[in-house]
Amino acid sequence: MSAYRTIVVGTDGSDSSYKAVEKAASLASDEGAKLVIACAYFPTDDRDLGAAADVLKDEAYQVRGSAPTSEILRTAREKAHAAGANEIIEKSVVGAPVESLLSLVNEVDADLLVIGNRGLNSLTGRLLGSVPSDVARKSRSDVLIVHTVR
Repeated sequence: MSAYRTIVVGTDGSDSSYKAVEKAASLASDEGAKLVIACAYFPTDDRDLGAAADVLKDEAYQVRGSAPTSEILRTAREKAHAAGANEIIEKSVVGAPVESLLSLVNEVDADLLVIGNRGLNSLTGRLLGSVPSDVARKSRSDVLIVHTVR
């Protein structure tokens, strides 16, 4: 197996996603890889919020607007740096988490996508959250689902 060159990790500001960031950062450090930390969000424009809610229904993503995204990414960067990652890129992307992460993986030609097994919406993620399971099914890169909730 060849080393990972680019690792993407998704975060939504949940404890679970921050644990995934730390795992991804540790892997990036071990592999000498670039780490791309991503946070998907929906704009706060009321017209866009209605469309987002229609798409996500009961699995509505919790991050709305870019302001919380900046704070989430800043915290994730600090955790990644503490876990040993050297080359870190932060990306906030507009859209649903699954599609945003998969698009980003293709955009940066990532070798590995890392995600926690549960995010902010723990009701839909009792066994395996909808975002991790959808990402694992649809991704063309390797996927690591970090078991973050016991």
